[in-house]
Amino acid sequence: MSTVTGVSVADTPGPDDRGPQGDRASTGRAGDRVFSGLATGSGALVIALVTLVGVFLLWQAIPAIADDKDNFFLSRAWDVNDTSNLRFGIVELLWTTVVASTIAMLIAVPVGVCVALFITQYSPRWLARPAASLVDLLAAVPSIIYGFWGIKTFGPKYQPFQDFLLDKLGWFPLFSKTSVSGTGTILFIGIVLAIMILPIVTALSREVFAQTPVAHKEGALALGATKWEMIRTAVLPFGRPGVISAAMLALGRALGETIAVTIIVSALAPGTKWSWSLLNGGETFASRIANNAQEFDSPAKTGAFIAAGLVLFVLTFVVNAIARIVIERRKAFTE
Repeated sequence: MSTVTGVSVADTPGPDDRGPQGDRASTGRAGDRVFSGLATGSGALVIALVTLVGVFLLWQAIPAIADDKDNFFLSRAWDVNDTSNLRFGIVELLWTTVVASTIAMLIAVPVGVCVALFITQYSPRWLARPAASLVDLLAAVPSIIYGFWGIKTFGPKYQPFQDFLLDKLGWFPLFSKTSVSGTGTILFIGIVLAIMILPIVTALSREVFAQTPVAHKEGALALGATKWEMIRTAVLPFGRPGVISAAMLALGRALGETIAVTIIVSALAPGTKWSWSLLNGGETFASRIANNAQEFDSPAKTGAFIAAGLVLFVLTFVVNAIARIVIERRKAFTE
């Protein structure tokens, strides 16, 4: 029996001499197994629910689309009163939804990134936390409050700006005069949506910028970079995937917003001439469904609106899938 540093080799525990701790380490603690099972089950439940929603939408929408007498993807018509002669299409709904959401993104993303950079890189510590909390509180404001605020408070202050666009840029198709005279326009709801999604962009961007390695920032400053050059070369490249993910999640919120859009945007009368103007009214997928919920009195009518909901579901799903892919890419980058 040999010894090493005075300890007998025979006295060291072998693989068969494990105590209770070794048994638990090899088989896993009961709590770990329960938590793992719950987490796996929760994930599977979410996937199952999303799948069932998609199947339900397809099951209800396909018969209505098959009976549609117009082109579902290219028609502007929406006449579902005569169930034997359904005529409906989504091109106008798609235009209003995508354009309003795009306007919101063009405003909210740059402003949100700038606010996040100010909070994480410029503001003193005594100001950073209250400012971050104040921005986060905006996410808790119900969308109906944004709608009423937009009509009563922001609308009158926005009206002169819209009049200016009509006066100076009315010759341009995107700002041409339409039958909508008030603030119930696509441009106005895009600005209100930008304020609604601003907390999402700001909060996620702030968290990503705050995780920038200190060595990267100090290295840039040590090489003679100014504060802005350090942000441009170290902070922004590190946080770019996170900003993209935040933008995609905010876009999903904007696409599906219902109450504020329903309250603010002026619905167009049937037969109204098509216009590319941002100062025109319209309806998004969500507001069209909400405005006509009382008409779900027959499977054919209901199927037409569910078909519109299916397109919105696909849009939102694609946006969130892209955000998930970007998040995974960032995870691989940090590892």
